[in-house]
Amino acid sequence: MKLLVAALEAELVAFPEDLPGFDRLVTGPGKLQATYALTRALDAGSYEEIVVVGTAGAIDTLLSADVYEIDAAIQHDVTDIDGIVGQHVSLPPRVELGREGVTIATGDHFVDDVEAVAVIRPLGAGLVDMEAYAYAWVAEQFGVPIRVIKAVSDRAQDDAITDWRATVTACSAQLREFIRDEYGV
Repeated sequence: MKLLVAALEAELVAFPEDLPGFDRLVTGPGKLQATYALTRALDAGSYEEIVVVGTAGAIDTLLSADVYEIDAAIQHDVTDIDGIVGQHVSLPPRVELGREGVTIATGDHFVDDVEAVAVIRPLGAGLVDMEAYAYAWVAEQFGVPIRVIKAVSDRAQDDAITDWRATVTACSAQLREFIRDEYGV
């Protein structure tokens, strides 16, 4: 059995309620809710793979409105005791997912302005979201393989939340097609 994970129900609107071979988990947005919900799910059950689907903002101008596999996750909203952005005082700066893809920067706020993008982009990420780092770190703690698949919903610039609301349903359809192609369900 695999575990299909999303932060929000809106990201799963194109998916059937029952997907053969998958349990379903909606965690809520942000790193804390993602960590809590996924930890509880993995503590309660055994899964051969975690498959995360969701939306992300593109901060790399070369990334189009498409679906991307995530290769690693970093945090953009932490600093260590020396004030280095992206470095946590006790967590690894980068969690590798063991796949080819795009690096995502996770933070507990919705990125929607040029100034925030200018701070995040030098960290080496092409996408931003609010949960991927937490999912990847929890999966690593439990030793469960994880895939994170993200559909670009916006450019993480001014009015990005308006763009997200307008595109989340289309993103869900793109993610559903990806899962159908990859897993045959």
